[in-house]
Amino acid sequence: MHSPILAPLVVLVLWSFVMWAWLYATRIPTIVKNRIVLDPRRPPEEFHAQLPPEVRWKADNYNHLMEQPTLFYAVVLTLAFVGAGAGLNAALAWLYVGLRVVHSLVQATMNVIIVRFAIFMAASVVLLVMSVRAALLVL
Repeated sequence: MHSPILAPLVVLVLWSFVMWAWLYATRIPTIVKNRIVLDPRRPPEEFHAQLPPEVRWKADNYNHLMEQPTLFYAVVLTLAFVGAGAGLNAALAWLYVGLRVVHSLVQATMNVIIVRFAIFMAASVVLLVMSVRAALLVL
């Protein structure tokens, strides 16, 4: 089955791997440079406290990409499955992905929380609209 809405899904998955690579590209050199000891008996908060904020931001964003976007994946697959993956639904999916990429860039570089929150809320509204559109088709 080919559906135009699957392209933004794949792009968001690939973007998640970009953030994964970026987090390790900054984290590993910092661990080595600062001789941070990785001790599994210590709480993760102690490890994170040893990392500069600019390094932590990438990992925080990667974690965020494992949260709400899982709902996006489910809605996109639902819309594709019921044959509603073109037109406005595909455009909304691309808008959601674009907002999540911008959210990542804001969080990973300057991390201005009010800006990041506004982008997150906009993406959430787009996802809500997509979810309602999917619900109207399957319920």
